[in-house]
Amino acid sequence: MGAADMTDRAMGALIGGALGDALGMPTQLLSPARIAELYGHVEDFVAPSADHPVSKGLPAGTITDDTEQALLLGRILVSSGECFDHGRWVNALLDWERDVKARGSYDLLGPSTKRAIDAINEGVPAEEAGRGGDTNGAAMRIAPVGIMMPPEPLDALVAKVAETCRATHNTSIAIASAAAVAAGVSLGVSGGDWRAASGHAVAAARLGAALGHWVTGGDIAARIVWAQELVRGKAEKDAIRLIVDLVGTGVASQESVPAAFAVLEVAQGDAWRTAVIAANLGGDTDTIGAIAAGMAGACSGLSGLPQDRIARLTGIDLAEVRMLASDLVAARTAKAGSGKEAAA
Repeated sequence: MGAADMTDRAMGALIGGALGDALGMPTQLLSPARIAELYGHVEDFVAPSADHPVSKGLPAGTITDDTEQALLLGRILVSSGECFDHGRWVNALLDWERDVKARGSYDLLGPSTKRAIDAINEGVPAEEAGRGGDTNGAAMRIAPVGIMMPPEPLDALVAKVAETCRATHNTSIAIASAAAVAAGVSLGVSGGDWRAASGHAVAAARLGAALGHWVTGGDIAARIVWAQELVRGKAEKDAIRLIVDLVGTGVASQESVPAAFAVLEVAQGDAWRTAVIAANLGGDTDTIGAIAAGMAGACSGLSGLPQDRIARLTGIDLAEVRMLASDLVAARTAKAGSGKEAAA
């Protein structure tokens, strides 16, 4: 696959994630019943209700922390070179939160990231600060690692995921979750379809579960397989109910990450359909949508996404995203060795 095709798929991952994020922005933290009461069935970008707990005042189609932190992580990856710069990453997150507060937004750092950064500010070393971080913040922003790292050798990809997780999400569950998402994106960028990407994700989650500080919770690889099998072949309405009732849509990694893979299964890899389903689930809709649509977008490429909806995204500079995607693909090609992947 040529560099231009990989860049198209890299853009698909980043912009697909943005579509899922923006579609879920007005529904995040709400119950399915409340979503239906306020918006009906969400099929397109809508403005949040005036009393929304975190999104009030944002225009329809606005991205949130999921996309902003993914792009931030991508820039730190490019500037870090071979060794991820934890200090720069932590400072970038702090600067990001200050900027968000200045904009008047309520969507700030997630619980694991906030707790870790507070600890670092109190003098705790970065490698220790993330030892309790088990929520989905790492998985929601990990797509750039999947773009930068080739799908094989898988242990190298998972090691890079774990490296970026160290300061905020240095736990077995968070690393397994982020590794699954990154591996799905990586295989998509190489030309794989969503089914192959899901299989690669499960293998990565198994490797990731052995890294970081062990914390109790359901096995991510097993839960991804179970969640996809749970909804396979079901009518969409029935599948959505199973995701909400059994998989769960909360901020816990072992709920939202398997839920994202289940949504991918229900949508049969269609990125926009993935985003729509996620937006109506309730709970952490923007993150589930960003993860699922990001993987779907990596497998379809930017050219497979709805261009009219992309044009209506708010809060994102498409030219900057394209530059980042190109830089990440260039780093990936170098890692693949002598351009072998780009020439394949």
